[in-house]
Amino acid sequence: MRAVDQWNREIPVVAARGGIYDRNGQQLAGNLTTYSVFIRPNAVQDKEYAAQILAALFNVSESTLLDKLQEGNVSEITVARQVDESLIQKLISYNLSGVYYARDNTRVYAYGDVLCQVLGFISSDGLGLSGMEKTYDNILRGTDGEIMYTTDIVGNETQNTRIVYRGATDGDNIRLTIDLEIQLAAEQAMREVYESSNAQRVSCIVLDPNNFDILAMVNYPSYDLNDVPRDDSQALNSLSRNSIVCDIYEPGSTFKVLTAAADLQEYINGNTSAFSPSYIFNGSRTRSVDGTTIRCWSDHANGKHSNQTLAEALNNSCNPCFTDIALALGTDTFYDYLNCFGLGNVTGIDFSGEALGMLVPQSLVRDCDLARIGFGQTVAVTGLQLACAVASAVNGGNYYIPRLLKSVVSADGTVVEENQPILKNTTISAEASDLLCSMLEGVVKEGSGKRAYIEGYRVAGKTGTAQKYENGAVAAGKYVSSFVGFFPANDPQYLALVIVDEPEGSYYGSAVAAPVAKTIFEDIIAIKNIKPFE
Repeated sequence: MRAVDQWNREIPVVAARGGIYDRNGQQLAGNLTTYSVFIRPNAVQDKEYAAQILAALFNVSESTLLDKLQEGNVSEITVARQVDESLIQKLISYNLSGVYYARDNTRVYAYGDVLCQVLGFISSDGLGLSGMEKTYDNILRGTDGEIMYTTDIVGNETQNTRIVYRGATDGDNIRLTIDLEIQLAAEQAMREVYESSNAQRVSCIVLDPNNFDILAMVNYPSYDLNDVPRDDSQALNSLSRNSIVCDIYEPGSTFKVLTAAADLQEYINGNTSAFSPSYIFNGSRTRSVDGTTIRCWSDHANGKHSNQTLAEALNNSCNPCFTDIALALGTDTFYDYLNCFGLGNVTGIDFSGEALGMLVPQSLVRDCDLARIGFGQTVAVTGLQLACAVASAVNGGNYYIPRLLKSVVSADGTVVEENQPILKNTTISAEASDLLCSMLEGVVKEGSGKRAYIEGYRVAGKTGTAQKYENGAVAAGKYVSSFVGFFPANDPQYLALVIVDEPEGSYYGSAVAAPVAKTIFEDIIAIKNIKPFE
């Protein structure tokens, strides 16, 4: 075989990488046809002349190239990659012996930084390195071919050269669940809050709660996929990180949606420890648990937050009410729901690097831990985890595996594979879900979520404001502001989670995050031409 290889040479025929499209067929990533240029030193008749021409055409060092040609210890040198066709035409005009070219592909992203952490990028030789480019590299990449021909012992084509052509098999296209119009709307809204709040980072996910199709996913700051900062690994690692999937945070009051869901289901199940929707939580809202004092964010002056139902506790985001629920249900029952909602585990999304979240092991939970978990402390989630958990709580109790891939499509438009929704488990009943949706609609109509209210569209949701921790202690003045919402409340079709990390100035989720969700929902209403529901 070694002897045969010495008498044969191959020119690669590079497969075209498959394109990436949104759910409606809008191209997000494609290819610009370019070329790679190679030189075989043994086949070059005038090395100095060849080095001079190639250096001028492709902006490479003439002396370095000439040294490589004269060394003669390599069979082939790559002169340039991703060369424009106009330069190839000039190269052809010189008719240089021993110089060859072959098509390669330059990856082009139609919208620059849009979806940059989701789409990801490829290496210089066309391998997916991150995001969807990496996850579905085996589908997108295709199989390269080659042109093989016989040469003499020094690499020159012979008079009777035999040429064998093996064509490339281009990669298939993939279609994502992403809706580009909704993505662009979410990008604009998140960019504006990132700039206006001077936050460290902002993230957003929009999904269809009926099957967990991800319609939009945004992280800022971002970077241009057509100008990847490959020379700055630290910046690239930070900017390319899909934080809503890969990073965890303490959710704060948005987590109360799950605590309320567990209570409502246990009440329906007949658990006498659960609180009914009409139960009145008493007005004293300071409670000591294992020596830890649980307080409401309000001082309850002038009867504020006194004697409230579960719906009113959600409106007011009163921490001790949710402490009461968690402690009343007990560790075993409450953890059964947390497990059903996917806490402390991956969702199974088709994206690498998903974080597990952080949940105190059930065997180690103390009452003070359980009390705080009830209102979203002493627990950490990814944005994706929380969005999916809430979606299952408001869609009738169905928890699906979230997905980014909708289908695989061949170059001729034939659907090769349709990625169907997969129901993972159920969390609560439709009855409990309906009750919860009604209560969360009240939060937007009358409670802390008022700034997400849209006349006629029955928006529901929950705000969250969580203190950040550094080195095990509360970081003064550092908060994560969030809002999770959906509409219409009686038949959820769109759900959004907005996270603003360390905003300056106002930091309450009601003031920072809720208005952003409203903007996104209003844009969706306009994009989809959704008529008022009432």
